[in-house]
Amino acid sequence: MTTEELNLEALTADKIEKVAFILKAIAHPMRLGIVKLLAEHEELSVSAICEMLGSEQSLTSHHLSNMKLKGILDCKRDGKNILYSLKMKEVLGVLKCMSSCDAF
Repeated sequence: MTTEELNLEALTADKIEKVAFILKAIAHPMRLGIVKLLAEHEELSVSAICEMLGSEQSLTSHHLSNMKLKGILDCKRDGKNILYSLKMKEVLGVLKCMSSCDAF
């Protein structure tokens, strides 16, 4: 595969930094699952995410808080529930690249 086919010229230093940040922030199977769910649903409660992933609430909340602190997710309170949504939409572009990768 040539450099032109890979489009490496499009990888500026800023883009490399942004992609590296996103990859580090979502580099866990549960975090990837959360992002996938939030790409499919505009917003979800912690309990809905736990139910869909089959995960424990405490561990799920830990990952949600971590991604919120890094600016990947946003949240708002709705009564007793906290609803999470995808804030950094660039994450979807990174996931799209990963899903179309034929290296796996």
